[in-house]
Amino acid sequence: MSEDLHTSCCSPERGSDGCGEQRLGWHEYFMSVAHLISKRATCMRGHIGAVIVRDNNILSTGYNGAPSGLPHCNETNCKIYRSEHPDGTVEENCVNTIHAEINAIAQAAKHGVSIKDADIYITASPCIHCLKVLINVGIKTIYYDKPYKIEHISELLRLSGIRMVQVEVHNI
Repeated sequence: MSEDLHTSCCSPERGSDGCGEQRLGWHEYFMSVAHLISKRATCMRGHIGAVIVRDNNILSTGYNGAPSGLPHCNETNCKIYRSEHPDGTVEENCVNTIHAEINAIAQAAKHGVSIKDADIYITASPCIHCLKVLINVGIKTIYYDKPYKIEHISELLRLSGIRMVQVEVHNI
């Protein structure tokens, strides 16, 4: 499910000129941006950031939080609901929160930006609900940092043909 994307300090992708500070590669750059965006998240249970990219250009960003103009979890606390997967595992989610991936898609739609055939960088792998939406909007590759319940999405990934690649970013 993941590919090795680590680059050496002297690789062309790192942009090293051999004298001084190393230039970030594209994967490191976009994942670092996703981590920065996650700092705007307002859900107390997790801070997730997402960046939608095509041709090395940022098209849209999102973080998890309440719909615009509504109270955020950090103001009113999370309202948790429980659901059960077919395998019996229990999932807990916040009623107030829109996930980062959905917010990035909504921002693109709000501003008339096509995200078909784009890639997304997310600080954690998507939940099953977000993956279904990512499939429908035409995302080609999901780059993620931390795994989150990947076992629940593996069958959808296989059937959809979307690639999912782990990109670990250190020293953020």
